[in-house]
Amino acid sequence: MADARPFHWEFEPEQVDREVFQVEGGRRLEGSVRISGAKNAALKLMAAAVLTGERCRFTNVPEIEDVRVLAQVLEDIGVTVDHPEPNVYEVAGGDAEWLFVPLEAAAKMRASFILLGPLLTRFGRVIISNPGGDRIGRRPVNLHVDAMRALGAEIEYRNGYYFAKAPGRLRGGLVTFPQVTVMGTENAMLAATLALGHTVIEPAAREPEVDDLIAFLQQMGAIVERTAPNRIEVEGTRRLHGAGHAVVPDRIETGTFVVAAAVTHGRISLEGAPSGHLDALLSIASEMGVSVSRDESTLHVDATTADLQPFRCCDIETQPYPGLATDLQPPTCVLLTQAAGLSHVTETIFEDRLEWLGELRRMGAEIEIPDQHHATIHGPTRLHGANVEIGDLRAGASLILAALAADGTTTIKGAHHVHRGYEKIDQKFLELGARIERTAEGT
Repeated sequence: MADARPFHWEFEPEQVDREVFQVEGGRRLEGSVRISGAKNAALKLMAAAVLTGERCRFTNVPEIEDVRVLAQVLEDIGVTVDHPEPNVYEVAGGDAEWLFVPLEAAAKMRASFILLGPLLTRFGRVIISNPGGDRIGRRPVNLHVDAMRALGAEIEYRNGYYFAKAPGRLRGGLVTFPQVTVMGTENAMLAATLALGHTVIEPAAREPEVDDLIAFLQQMGAIVERTAPNRIEVEGTRRLHGAGHAVVPDRIETGTFVVAAAVTHGRISLEGAPSGHLDALLSIASEMGVSVSRDESTLHVDATTADLQPFRCCDIETQPYPGLATDLQPPTCVLLTQAAGLSHVTETIFEDRLEWLGELRRMGAEIEIPDQHHATIHGPTRLHGANVEIGDLRAGASLILAALAADGTTTIKGAHHVHRGYEKIDQKFLELGARIERTAEGT
């Protein structure tokens, strides 16, 4: 490893952790909103830029906390990161001089572990912390580590850090995951681009953000393609070059605003929405009586005349794409509080992701949670304002949705979680007619 040098890390001021949303509910949302670039694509694209010393330019990058954190991590390992204008980042890998991703980065953002593959394959070594992230259950990285080992890496785990090295060069091989893993697929794919020989990854995640990463790697000169729905193949090459890429629009943000229109009986046009990536959620909304129409670049959601209550309840189960995304389970639960009868929810991905429903119950929702993976929602429920607290990113956005649909005023602690993944979410809701204010706790 390189010699030690002063380590630079800046967190947001402590008062950011004490931000709250004050939301006055009961107002119909109407208007247009532009969907931002996808968080889960932007982070992986910025990591991919490390595979070359040449400059890569990204547009439609969301202005969110996770992007800022990753940009700072890259700068701290010697990568040049410029932010010349809003929603534009330029990354130049050069010769990274500090191949160390610290605990502070991992604690702020689990996605920092995506740097394992590109740093290891390009520089032959890296020390990276076991990651943190949202409190939604165990998110083990052993699948990532096993994938690197399948490509010839030597990895030891000591004192909370993975010490990884690739003697000579990573070598292509068969990477077989015991279950579908999105970031595991991406890490393996990034590592394989500069490995010697041919790599097959299966089962490979099918999420749109993975295909967005494939498209960018191809622009860089990588030989990578999806050869079957659940298979990605990579032919390693010695060198990649810089490229430009526009980040795919965020399907999770799109789904959040679909639910916002539904639960407030509003009418919202979502500009630039990736509606083709949301079939699972849109089918639920349509079944409940929400009018959904699409044109070339806009998704129109109209619930102004819909009475959601007469429609039969929906039983939902999170699944890898093209099923209902686990990130869309929390907003979907808010929607189900307005459906007549019983709705059964099964969370198959993360064992603690249903914990946030305890906060929704504070707002009057009738919900039974018999175990970590199942919940029963009784509807329709008239929600009311309450004091609630955000535990993770997607639950935070969903508590805002519940507050918008509720009677009275809701105080939501932990607003900083939402800013990790949603660009200017409070401003976007204000433009749709919501009454939402971000303040410091106790003011």
